[in-house]
Amino acid sequence: MSTLLTHIAISDGKIKRSSLEVLSRCQELANQNGHTSEAVIIDSNASDYMDEVQKYGASKIYLVEDPIFKNHINSPLLKALAKVMEASNPHVFAFASTEGTKDILGALAANQDAAVLSDVSEFDLIDGGISAKRPVMAAKILSSNEAKAEKILVSVRSGSYDLQENPTDAEVETIDFSFDESDLKLTLREIIGSSGDKIDLSEADTIVASGRGAKDEEGQKLVNELADLLNAGVGASRALTEAGIVDPSLQIGQTGKVVSPQLYFAIGISGAIQHVAGMANSKVIVAINKDPDAPIFEIADYGLVGDLYKILPPFIEELKKIKS
Repeated sequence: MSTLLTHIAISDGKIKRSSLEVLSRCQELANQNGHTSEAVIIDSNASDYMDEVQKYGASKIYLVEDPIFKNHINSPLLKALAKVMEASNPHVFAFASTEGTKDILGALAANQDAAVLSDVSEFDLIDGGISAKRPVMAAKILSSNEAKAEKILVSVRSGSYDLQENPTDAEVETIDFSFDESDLKLTLREIIGSSGDKIDLSEADTIVASGRGAKDEEGQKLVNELADLLNAGVGASRALTEAGIVDPSLQIGQTGKVVSPQLYFAIGISGAIQHVAGMANSKVIVAINKDPDAPIFEIADYGLVGDLYKILPPFIEELKKIKS
């Protein structure tokens, strides 16, 4: 019997939904193969998140709690992860593919002499290891990969799996941890937030994204009004960020953020492959574009062909009536 361990990422006082998606998948694989599913929370207030994590099936939860984890700092985080791996001895250690994960995954693999597969869209257990699919070449191709080793690290893209609640009364183990801040070679002095939207696009259930077709002030006003009504995150194509119309932190696509909301509005976006690479995992896609041959319609669940300046105002008014 092997152990599947999941790292639970915390951001701005909340558990990253993508981490719970990974935990749900690990629990599913554990049930199918007679293995054990465990989880680890590393945070300055790690115990605060224990009840939420227990909803998703982990039989054991490791807690590493220290003030130094208030912000993401690589050195103490790597030390804590190594201590947890020593306690758990997992065959597979799974992470959500967050920016923080990308920062430390390679170093942890080297430290633990582990195989690693990063940024996969699906993974399964095989004899002696795991198999995985990984989007490459702007998600035009899915690469098939295998890793066989005693220890394997894997990071999983947001939206790859659905949340599956399976409440348990998990055993809790607190890992003793201390770190001398004077040992830090790099010190985090300040975190500067983006000037963009307040809703984290990688966690948003609904996203309203605009492209070149909504580049003027009136178009952006309509996009923001729709987003406010839906309590949605606001995203954009590369064309708008390069033109300085929208903050670069809101760019979605191959060179921007990868998102996987339940509902994605693509307004005035043609659907270039670079943009699609960042939002193709959306559960429901609604496209509005005046060009009936726009590539975005090939992946959209619902498509409206027409002028967005004529389509959005009555659509917004109907939403207001429904909400009232």
